[in-house]
Amino acid sequence: MYKMKLMNKISPKGTDLFGEQYLVGEDQNDEDGILVRSATLHDYDFPQSLKAIARAGAGVNNIPIDKCSENGVVVFNTPGANANAVKELVLCALFLSSRQIVEGIDWVKTLDGQDNVGKLIEKGKSQFVGPELEGKKLGIIGLGAIGVRVANAAIKLGMEVYGYDPYISVDAAWGMSKWVKNAQNEDVIFSECDYITLHAPSTPETKGMINKENIAKMKDGVRLLNFARADLVNSQDILDGIAQGKIKKYITDFATEDIINQKDIIVMPHLGASTPESEDNCAIMAVKEMKDYLENGNITNSVNLPSVKEPRTTKYRICLIHKNVPNMLAQFATFLANKHINIENMVNKAKGEYAYTIIDTQDAIDIQSFKDLKYVIKARVIE
Repeated sequence: MYKMKLMNKISPKGTDLFGEQYLVGEDQNDEDGILVRSATLHDYDFPQSLKAIARAGAGVNNIPIDKCSENGVVVFNTPGANANAVKELVLCALFLSSRQIVEGIDWVKTLDGQDNVGKLIEKGKSQFVGPELEGKKLGIIGLGAIGVRVANAAIKLGMEVYGYDPYISVDAAWGMSKWVKNAQNEDVIFSECDYITLHAPSTPETKGMINKENIAKMKDGVRLLNFARADLVNSQDILDGIAQGKIKKYITDFATEDIINQKDIIVMPHLGASTPESEDNCAIMAVKEMKDYLENGNITNSVNLPSVKEPRTTKYRICLIHKNVPNMLAQFATFLANKHINIENMVNKAKGEYAYTIIDTQDAIDIQSFKDLKYVIKARVIE
């Protein structure tokens, strides 16, 4: 019986998939797995029994990744599960950035109680004139699941789309419209595009990428969207760019104190994945990842350990999380040979400092003896 602890409300479309061999709830102790959305786990005391954490969403800033790796806890996320929800909000933001819709709506509210509202509106609406999207250039930085969807949708809107991502995956490349132009670097996006939307992860290389220096490279009157991460932009440089007339509009899904209620900035309350469909999709993917790991030892969409997926063909499967150092496989093979245990299949992959090995065998083994091996962080056997 596996114990699953819910740190947030998780869609039953996902949790219902667990089945009878799972105990699921917020009050579980000594849990085997954790499902989480927005709750922070940085101060959470992990039990020895914990094997995996699944984040029903893409970002994992609320999870102590280093601590998890050191303790042999696999951390999953659900990339792409909320991609359509975010894509639709980005398209909404494109229109809001152009047509001054929010400003116009707010202005109409000021006419409440006045006479001849119709005439006042016809006289005052010209202050909210904005350009159409068709024929304009859109630059997309980051071509993951969301960026590709935005690119394809913008092409259908008649925009000229430039995309930049030095780490684009094969699947993303295959799924992207052939009409999207390949920008060789960020400067092409900055200098050519009327609209720029950010869909890059937060890394040491991307943090603060929208700064004074790069804003200076942009077209006058550029419209900038950020639905990726708050720290990709320098807020003060955004404010300065608006004051100088360089940035026409900035729309973001990340509220910070310094940009709320500022001129030509629209701040949304992190609505990107706030759809019932997205919550269902994230929950379903998170539960499937968790079940496949606990029941079969397979790892898919982990942020701290490599992806390893092998079909079960034997009675026993040994799963080993260990340091990525030389001679580990030889050590495992020798160890099993000395116990007269035959290896039917072995697969090993590494990610940074850590590695994961699956060993399939028809012979029973005392897993405690594996745990005593040097550099082995966590060992378990699945029957």
